[in-house]
Amino acid sequence: MVLILATAVALTAGTVVALAPRAAEVFTASSSEATDIALDSLCQRSYIRSSNGTLLATLHGEENREPVTLDEIPQAVIDAILAVEDQDFYSHNGINLRATLRALLENVDTGEVSQGGSTITQQLVKLSLVGDKQDLDRKTREAFLATRLEEQMSKDEILERYLNTVYFGNGTYGVQAAAEYYFGIDVTEMDAGQGALLAAIIRNPRDYNPFENPEVATERRDIALNQMYELGNIVDGELLFFQTRPIPEQPTVVAKPPDDYFLEEVKQQLLGDARLGETYSDRFDAVFCGGIDVVSTIDLEAQFLAIAARNEVIAPFEDPSVPGTFPLPAAPDGSPQFGTVAITSVEPSTGAVRAMVGGPGFDAYKYNLATQGSRQPGSSFKTFVLMSLLDQGYSPNDTVSGSGPCTFNIPGVKEPYKVENFGNGRGGVGTITSQTLKSSNCAYVRLGQVAGLDNVMDLAAELGITTPLDPSIFSAPLGSLEVKPVDMAAAYSVIFNDGVRNPAYYIESVTAADGSLIFQHQADPREVVSVEAALQAQNILKQNVQSGTGTRARIPGWDVGGKTGTAQDSADAWFVGGTKELATAVWMGSPQGRVALRGVGGITVTGGSWPASIWGEYMGNYHAVRQPIPFGVPPRAERGEFLKLDPKIDKAGSRPPVRSGSSRGSTPASGPTPTTADAPATSVQVVIEVNPPDSGD
Repeated sequence: MVLILATAVALTAGTVVALAPRAAEVFTASSSEATDIALDSLCQRSYIRSSNGTLLATLHGEENREPVTLDEIPQAVIDAILAVEDQDFYSHNGINLRATLRALLENVDTGEVSQGGSTITQQLVKLSLVGDKQDLDRKTREAFLATRLEEQMSKDEILERYLNTVYFGNGTYGVQAAAEYYFGIDVTEMDAGQGALLAAIIRNPRDYNPFENPEVATERRDIALNQMYELGNIVDGELLFFQTRPIPEQPTVVAKPPDDYFLEEVKQQLLGDARLGETYSDRFDAVFCGGIDVVSTIDLEAQFLAIAARNEVIAPFEDPSVPGTFPLPAAPDGSPQFGTVAITSVEPSTGAVRAMVGGPGFDAYKYNLATQGSRQPGSSFKTFVLMSLLDQGYSPNDTVSGSGPCTFNIPGVKEPYKVENFGNGRGGVGTITSQTLKSSNCAYVRLGQVAGLDNVMDLAAELGITTPLDPSIFSAPLGSLEVKPVDMAAAYSVIFNDGVRNPAYYIESVTAADGSLIFQHQADPREVVSVEAALQAQNILKQNVQSGTGTRARIPGWDVGGKTGTAQDSADAWFVGGTKELATAVWMGSPQGRVALRGVGGITVTGGSWPASIWGEYMGNYHAVRQPIPFGVPPRAERGEFLKLDPKIDKAGSRPPVRSGSSRGSTPASGPTPTTADAPATSVQVVIEVNPPDSGD
């Protein structure tokens, strides 16, 4: 066919001399392209779904495409595109001789091609193989490859590939993406009038854009409809109806890209997962061009209720100009400051992250405070001291002094370390349980030394805290080290899963475009603390919600446990807790840094105020439609002993004896250990804070 074409052109008057230099190139192209043609897989968008399969977002690069079969495309749409682009498609063998001759004759003297005439097969070759450089060399190769492709593929296969390849403007490739973008429907729902508009756009997607040039687009659509009418694809009434129907005025985004904190986290997890490719480039192609289908862990009900609770609680003092935030006192330089809320929920039985509110809104503030924001947890960190003690065999009935203010003289440090209880409370001697309910600072500084801060930090890391944990920081039991909300929810979830940790995760499964499973989440449960210790902790944290600092987090009918946390100067406020069903961390603070939360809704914020209220509102609504699951019954607590710090012991690593039956007590603590109630002996680095983090309320 290429030889016939070249001969026909050569015999045309006045063109023999002009075409002669090109004749050899035709045969060269023929011989060099004699092998079978291989078309690369089409780039196609990927999907992110909720835990129940609801489509949440799409991931795509420059090409937004969802391939469909020819059977899924209405005949009216096929007729419209064939009427405009290639009326003889089913009768030619890849080249429309008359149209191609006309195009060649226009510029044969210059060797350039500016006229159309390409068949759909030639267009497919151009789009997939040879590019769109406007010269005779490319046109010659295109013609040959078109005839070769027709020998290898059926007409329907070529047409289906073309309809999924062609560009319709505005980043949409293929008829499915175009149907969504221009009409907000699936391609299966399109009619002849809509097909005519798409057919008109193909020739010049920029200039015939209906949103930018509606008059031109309407004119081109009507031309397409007239061609369909002349070919008998539509009748008089249809022609009039479709030509009088307005074209779309604005795009419809049916499948949007990630636009919230959780979805962005899923995207980043995918880009870092070696199962999707050895290199970042491979993973990028898989995520944005591979057509993968991702089922995430997000529970849309939990997510909705978390956002609704945040909005409802802060509504009286919300900044109306930036939803999801509230105003704070201006900075010393006069610049405005604001606060917000982060929420994360983890399912104890699986580790699945079920809800995530990473800030005021992803469109306004893209930094994810739930996964990236490291803040002081205040007294919510005391739970890790509690867990370490219980796991070492200490009894909830053991007593310790919580008298305050309390002063610790640390060898090698000039200034004594002074600690005050919340609200300058005097405190007193009490059980571990009662000191937890009071959230006594003085008691927990001592308990941290009893447990051994190295043990506490090791356990916190095993529970799921991923930020650096330095056991030499004397004030660590009071929450002076920084943590992330997602880690706090994950760590507390272990308590409510009876001591068994299921690491937090975001992705349930990833399926390839061909339907094959790439990977499925594999559970990796591991006992971190004994079930006895976990049950005791559940019981203590339950009492804290019933009558301690966390009463605003009560849920009718449910066993609930939790702990408040208020950092120094009320710059960070927390409530972290859970049920057997769900563990949740609520943080409240300023994303701009450590800003005192004073005058928020008329109060100075503590963990037991707005954070506990948000937690209770959200978790209460979530659990209202679920059957209550009670906590387990803890073992009978031993009669308590008074825990004191012996002034005569000054060797680093010494500590009071550990009770028998402990799962951790066989290894002595290596961290600093006070030796009297008021005079700790240590040889390690400490942090001196004149005003240590507040706690309690």
